[in-house]
Amino acid sequence: MKSHVTFLSTPTVDTNGTSLLLHFDDKRYLIGSVHEGMQRVCVQEGARLSRVTDVWITGRTTWGNIGGIFGMILTLADVLQSSVQAAMEAMQKTRKHLADQTERSQKKGDQEPKDGEEGSLARFEKPTLTLHGGLNLMQTLATARKFIFRKSLPIVVNEHGRGSTVDDNWKPTWMDQNICVWAMAITPEESSPDSKGPKKRDISPRSLLNKDSEEDLETSSSSKVRRVPAEPDAGDVTEEERSRVLKGIISDMFDSDWRLDALFETPLAEVRMPATIFIRDAKTNKLERYQGPMPGGSAPVPDVQVLVRRPWPGALVTKLPRTAPSATSMSYIFRNHPQRGKFNPKAAISLGVVPGPSFRQLTLGNSVLNKQGETVLPEQVLGKGKPGGGFAVIDLPSIEYIAGLISRPEWNAQEVMVGVEAVVWKLGPGVGKDVRLQEFVQKLHGFKHVISSPDYCANYLSMDSASAAAVRHNQIDPDRFDVPIHDNRVKALPEALSHCTIAHRGIQIELEPEVVVRVSPVPILLNTAKVISEMPNHVKKAASAARSKVCSKAVQADHQKQDLPGLDVELIPLGTGSALPSKYRNVSSTLMRVPGIGSYLFDCGENTMGQLSRLYPPKELRKVLRDLKMIWISHMHADHHLGTTSVIKAWYEEVHGDASGPKTATDPEGTPTNFNFIKFIKEQKRLFIVGEASMSQWLKEYSKVEDFGYQRLAVLESRGGTSEHPSLLHWNTTPVGFNTNNRSLSEALQAATGLSSLATVYVTHCNGAQAISMTFPNGFKVSYSGDCRPSKAFAEIGKGSTVLIHEATFDDELRGDAFAKNHSTTSEAIGVGYSMGARRILLTHFSQRYQKMPKLDAINNFVVRFDDSPKKANEQLAKHSEIDLDKPALETEALDNPSRKMRGQAYDNSRDQSLSLASLSRNAKDTKVAIAFDLMRIKVRDIGLQEIFSPAFVNLYEKSILADDPVPSPDFDQLSPKQKEEQKKKRQERDKAKKVEQELFMRLRKEHKSMASNDAEGKPMQDKKGPEIGANEFTTRADEQVSQNLPAPKEATGSSSPATSPSQQTRGEKRKERRLGGGSAQDLSSSSEEDLLYENKRKKTLKQERRKAKKAQIQEPQSRHEREDSPRIMGSDIRGYIVE
Repeated sequence: MKSHVTFLSTPTVDTNGTSLLLHFDDKRYLIGSVHEGMQRVCVQEGARLSRVTDVWITGRTTWGNIGGIFGMILTLADVLQSSVQAAMEAMQKTRKHLADQTERSQKKGDQEPKDGEEGSLARFEKPTLTLHGGLNLMQTLATARKFIFRKSLPIVVNEHGRGSTVDDNWKPTWMDQNICVWAMAITPEESSPDSKGPKKRDISPRSLLNKDSEEDLETSSSSKVRRVPAEPDAGDVTEEERSRVLKGIISDMFDSDWRLDALFETPLAEVRMPATIFIRDAKTNKLERYQGPMPGGSAPVPDVQVLVRRPWPGALVTKLPRTAPSATSMSYIFRNHPQRGKFNPKAAISLGVVPGPSFRQLTLGNSVLNKQGETVLPEQVLGKGKPGGGFAVIDLPSIEYIAGLISRPEWNAQEVMVGVEAVVWKLGPGVGKDVRLQEFVQKLHGFKHVISSPDYCANYLSMDSASAAAVRHNQIDPDRFDVPIHDNRVKALPEALSHCTIAHRGIQIELEPEVVVRVSPVPILLNTAKVISEMPNHVKKAASAARSKVCSKAVQADHQKQDLPGLDVELIPLGTGSALPSKYRNVSSTLMRVPGIGSYLFDCGENTMGQLSRLYPPKELRKVLRDLKMIWISHMHADHHLGTTSVIKAWYEEVHGDASGPKTATDPEGTPTNFNFIKFIKEQKRLFIVGEASMSQWLKEYSKVEDFGYQRLAVLESRGGTSEHPSLLHWNTTPVGFNTNNRSLSEALQAATGLSSLATVYVTHCNGAQAISMTFPNGFKVSYSGDCRPSKAFAEIGKGSTVLIHEATFDDELRGDAFAKNHSTTSEAIGVGYSMGARRILLTHFSQRYQKMPKLDAINNFVVRFDDSPKKANEQLAKHSEIDLDKPALETEALDNPSRKMRGQAYDNSRDQSLSLASLSRNAKDTKVAIAFDLMRIKVRDIGLQEIFSPAFVNLYEKSILADDPVPSPDFDQLSPKQKEEQKKKRQERDKAKKVEQELFMRLRKEHKSMASNDAEGKPMQDKKGPEIGANEFTTRADEQVSQNLPAPKEATGSSSPATSPSQQTRGEKRKERRLGGGSAQDLSSSSEEDLLYENKRKKTLKQERRKAKKAQIQEPQSRHEREDSPRIMGSDIRGYIVE
């Protein structure tokens, strides 16, 4: 079986690691780093992950190696869920067919269906994803239990690295039908393998629940609720116990049977708050929300039975077993199974083996008995076999791991190394220069070596489609768009490693029939000069006209008259897409730079750090990180916060280096009773992370896996407020916000954050989702919506905003989709800005299905409905205080509210709180609206200028330039003579096909003229009820329509009689209607027979000619860029990345 390895990514600033894809016909294996941006790389390279069943993570368990694992799992889960649903539907049809067949057979007295048919149904199994990695991999996955939830993809985690992986018989660590794998756990010098002494304490997943949590009930009708024992110290436990606990948590995350609508009955006094409580009306027997005294309050609770939701598994586990960062780095040796020799049937017959099944058993390597009852071994009838081809992936993060690698016994084990002829070296900075490694590589002289290291690999543009779009944007508006920073040059290897190959994406290592490293053709890079040269002239002209208009005196005069505070504040959208990364847009993140004060991040989706590194040169990037004061996380959907860890780590290394801080800084368990928060934020520079409580818990738990700078953070919990109850910030349980009575605390917080005030409010999207409004001392005010429906409460706290950054996920035509999925449309986002009197509006967070700009014209007639009101603010605040146990933080209100399940339905404008956009715009004072693009740098003073460049951008997108990205290829002059000749042949074939099609149209047009002439003398043609039309006039009009590939003019067919309803149409009439693309059957029957004949013949002939041209044409190689023309399947918002 042929197999090969493909390099998907190598170290660049936005692909922080090396990723390989091992191909077999039936399976795929992902190997190396699952870094942030991994999904985007796979989409860009056309690598489909649907067949990936095993992921082998090399190196240490750090965010740089596994930062993309959550997003990849979610995407795989959605893909496999669709496959499972299709398989289940097919299985149900098959079962029904078998049942019908059995019934018919019984009536006829025939035999029943064969057992094999039923057996094939029973063999269906749910797909499983297996993750292989180092220590703390399970711990990392378990930290995401509050915001990751799937039912369709069971996850199996195999952690390697504890104790010795050497077996006396050199048995593989893992194997399947394709490969054998030997895991090598390498520890650094002066370090021993991670081991924790066994303890006598016993724990289970249930013992890690909240001490007062109700135990999960099997049915919702149970009336008894059993208490879980008080939570023990989940600290020192045995590794076996720890593994059992974490596996239980991971199983609940990805293979749970939990349902949101499952309720169970329990006494009110035993309900653990917070929770949503329902009670059944005694008269109507309908469920209503309980409004009486709550458990834990001052008032006594009545002795009644109520119904509550089954707490979802992730919310029940409040503590994970303790762990510590692991220094173990994982490397692996992969090898195909040996290939058996050719079967010799003559030798088998001479040994007395009967031809038939025994021959097959021998070819499979099994022994059989001959006629005499003697055992015949496979070696007696098979030729000489061949060992399977193999390769090793060695990950050395630093020079401290070199000694551990060299001393591994696998290098001298023939049982392991036979057939292994290639080594992929993943080297950290400076490792390749070490003499010990160079000498070791030279000893492996019979191997083929590929080195992947940031010291030598090129920092090429890994996201070709997004980079090409940025280059085009730069050609339109160079003042606000820069060409992404890149360097296509590779660095020279040391002399001792000169025989090695420098890794690059697209390199392949063939394993069968022999191990070969394919490095030709030359790695293909995005040619930015070619992208610029291929810009359409009409786009260039529109851009030139826009630049000239911007420089005109009239525009400049108006530009200078702006009286806004913070005109020099710069807004930098780093990701403007929703749900999950795509080729063109990264997920949500917006940087705001306030001169003289600092930088602020609104949400921090996956690969935000990579976007920053593409936008800013190293020196300016360091300044951005030093100035960073706050990261705001609007909600716990994964596309809004999975890039936070990387940004924090980069900030920590830039600001504090390797300095270590006191543990009591942010660890509640070690916080003394006399802790001084004012001193805490004054004594050294802190980075404020503000969001809901789940964000704080996640950062704290992951800090036990990796030291990314958590001790230097000030992690604050935001609790949204209303006009009657101002919002609060909490550090642990202590109120530390801007609205406290402690003046010293407020002043210290203002000095540390650079803000004069901060207000948040809960919005309708998912549990805990909040919008924020920040005010600065100079009067500049910015409001950020996050993901939400239009919110009146948000408009209230954002009154007088200088800038509103609001999501506009859907176009106005899909208002039903926006309502069902708790998002906003373009008009609704602008309406919120008008309502709050925002002077500037920046629209962002567009659906990944749309590559075009949203339309901003003809929107004044739309109606904006606010999903809340000031009167309901207190109820909303109470509802959002119940976010811990009812539902996972990723659950949307659409799942809880059946009225929201209206995707594709008409939008109801008859609700309260509805205002027309035209009426709202009267309250706006010279409001300007801009569209956000990835890597755009726009100052507040320049937001109004984007309107001038809109025609150029519209032309760029309407011509579908971004959908037809050029395939990055070398210049024609750089091609070899053979490649040039192939290109010329392909061009000639394309030209020939076009010529054939043009000749076809000319011939059909002549035939249509002859058919249009009712007789040879050119008499006028008259319809039964229509006016007379001369033949010459008709053919002239028909020629015009045919030249545009349009149907013939209606005047030629005469006037049509009233259309019949669809129910009155015959089956033949309906088929006739579908064949001609619309119109009633009566319309078609009144059409002239000539038109009908012409239309059918034209389509049939054109189809035949195209089929012939396609067969004759030399097929071009498939591009690795996949078109995304078809809309993506939309599903319920049940995960971090919102399925759209």
